[in-house]
Amino acid sequence: MALLAATALAGLLMASALFPVAGLAGHLLTRTADAMADSSRSLSSGDAPQVSTILDAAGEPIAWLYEQRRHPVPPEEISAPMKDAIVAIEDRRFWEHSGVDWQGTARAALANLTAGAVRQGASTIEQQFVKNHALLVEARTDAERRQAVATDYGRKLREIRIAQDLDETMTKDEVLTGYLNLVPFGNGAFGVEAAARTYFGIGAAELDLAQAALLAGMVQQSSGLDPYANPDGALARRTAVLDAMVDVGVADPAAAAAAKDAPLGILPEPARLPQGCIAAGDRGFFCDYVVDWLGRHGVDAQRLARGGYTVRTTLDPGVQDAARAALTAQADPAAPGVAEVLNVVEPGADSRRVLAMASSRDYGLDAGAAQTVQPQPWAMLGNGAGSIHKIFAATAAIERGMGTEAKMAVPRRYEASGLGEGGAEDCPPGKYCVENSGEYRPQMSLTEALAHSPNTAFVMLAEQVGVPAVVDAAVRLGMRYYAEPGSFDGDASVADYVSDNTLGSFVLGPTPASDLELANVGATLASDGRWCEPSPVESIVDRAGAEVPLDTVPCEDAVEPGVARAMARALSRDTVEGTAKEAAAAAGWSGDMAAKTGTTESHQSAAFLGFTRGLSAATYVYNDSTTTAGLCTSPLRQCGDGDLYGGKEPARTWFAAIGPVIDRFGGPGLPEMDPRYKGNTAEVPDVIGRTEGDARRILEEAGFRVTSRWAAGTGKPRGRVTGIANRDSVLEGGLVDLEISDGSRPRPRPKPPERDRRDDRGRAPNFIDVPGLGRVPLPG
Repeated sequence: MALLAATALAGLLMASALFPVAGLAGHLLTRTADAMADSSRSLSSGDAPQVSTILDAAGEPIAWLYEQRRHPVPPEEISAPMKDAIVAIEDRRFWEHSGVDWQGTARAALANLTAGAVRQGASTIEQQFVKNHALLVEARTDAERRQAVATDYGRKLREIRIAQDLDETMTKDEVLTGYLNLVPFGNGAFGVEAAARTYFGIGAAELDLAQAALLAGMVQQSSGLDPYANPDGALARRTAVLDAMVDVGVADPAAAAAAKDAPLGILPEPARLPQGCIAAGDRGFFCDYVVDWLGRHGVDAQRLARGGYTVRTTLDPGVQDAARAALTAQADPAAPGVAEVLNVVEPGADSRRVLAMASSRDYGLDAGAAQTVQPQPWAMLGNGAGSIHKIFAATAAIERGMGTEAKMAVPRRYEASGLGEGGAEDCPPGKYCVENSGEYRPQMSLTEALAHSPNTAFVMLAEQVGVPAVVDAAVRLGMRYYAEPGSFDGDASVADYVSDNTLGSFVLGPTPASDLELANVGATLASDGRWCEPSPVESIVDRAGAEVPLDTVPCEDAVEPGVARAMARALSRDTVEGTAKEAAAAAGWSGDMAAKTGTTESHQSAAFLGFTRGLSAATYVYNDSTTTAGLCTSPLRQCGDGDLYGGKEPARTWFAAIGPVIDRFGGPGLPEMDPRYKGNTAEVPDVIGRTEGDARRILEEAGFRVTSRWAAGTGKPRGRVTGIANRDSVLEGGLVDLEISDGSRPRPRPKPPERDRRDDRGRAPNFIDVPGLGRVPLPG
């Protein structure tokens, strides 16, 4: 009777497996046949989570990203004792049944019906494969994980159905390999290869009888049979596995006996693989950037942590090491409230490789040791890059016809109209006022002004071309964040805010900046005006070795090649006669390069941008605390008012980092510029003698902006144009300052006073000049 009952029950379970809709009442399958077919295909495809590896440009690992530490291997890379051990202890009829052991299933089903619940599983390796796949691969939520291990007939029938499908689509060796590559072995090891490395420091192909028996025994309860936490339990389970292997004839009794007497033989502690960017050391900031960049280009962090990708990056280990050494030499990693970052990018017309990315801060989670995981080298932060923004005004001016040798007025103070309000003290309403820090010649060429950096000259230049044009040049050259919502205030972007020509201070660089974007500005100019997005990824391949497509941003022409070369040459005097002269000389730098220093008025941040034909790099020092203290130099620190300038630590760091590696990238040097860019090229229509209205119309139709001022004593009719006050500096599309006659006549020039005439002996003359009579002798 018992045999008949078992046979009938087995038939019922068979019917339920084959026809899930007609399964046991109240325990219908929770998935459709199509869904189960998908699960079967997923099992056979081997899509279990794997480790993704991030490599530097030399092929050395930077970091490993994973949810489950798994290293799948083919059947031939798993030792025979390992395969025999797992079959002997988990499913000794594995090689005979067709995915389901109906004899065992019937026995378990009878026991479960008697108990009124699922108490026994009688699971085959195929069924365990299905269950573990549902738990470790398919389940993404806690509810799905609970359902994957639920003790009900619905789950059991689903396992049976998919197990049978597997037996039809995969060979037994493929099933066994897939199972061994999937299951957990404790201590963060998933799959037999990770387990072999974790406990023995070898590959799965090298596992001997004792080692294989230990691992096979742990599958039943990986945490409870942890050989580090429970060595006695692990030894007892290993013995049970060895006995099972002898019983089924896959282990020689003598060899099994010797294995039982052997010690556990495990490593002193589990050999784990570092997980995530936190273990990447001074490459951690770059590692985070790789993950962020990939997330923005089609491979999100979760996909990366599960996909088993190999990411080859652009990080040059030599450049990175030089950058980090230079930073820590100039900025103490533990200094309170001050950090320095550096990025190095390689110019190119079709790509923009990030060669190094570093901070003076140590990458880590110990805030007490001044460590941080904040994206310092590539985020928008600090008080701004200061006068480096003058590059953008100069670029906009050259695009509009200004020559690199064109003369610029350099007044001590300037009060600009239409650029907002405020600035220097005692500024009249409706004006933006600026003063120079230091004494300058009253007139400089554009090249000289970029080297010496007077503020008034560049605010005047921003007034000439318009602040929107300055911001537009910044965005095109590389400061792309300034076009993003929220880059200025609330939801507004910097570009939106200056649409009405306000924010005259933008040219002086008071807005937060990204050091990576600053470095890319130099790379754009060094690439004949070609902008490319900074990329940390050389290639990414999936677990099968196939290239993974990415949603990359195409390169684009930011400025004309002639403009870019002119700008590079206009920036070439800073290290020779300008604000970076001392730093360059101290570093022994020789050869052409383009450079610009920058310092904010508050001295809370300072920067240095320098580039050659083959490299562009930017350094940025900023107050990384919540205080508003200024920064001081030598040593770099927080202080009162501050005395840090871009020509100090920022420039010193640049030369210390780039000097040792520059020869690998073509050495110093800049492309030659077209001589036509030396002089002004703008042509202003002749409007002298016209009425102010006619002159405005003609000039505005020609693309110029117009302002005017009254001119007295010209003798011309009132309202007529008598001249252009800024004729020598008018640019294409720029501001034309008209002089308009007020109708008054010229005042007569006063007669110069008569010079006191004395003879050779110093005596007064003996005559006087009388109007109408001429010279009249004096009496006596």
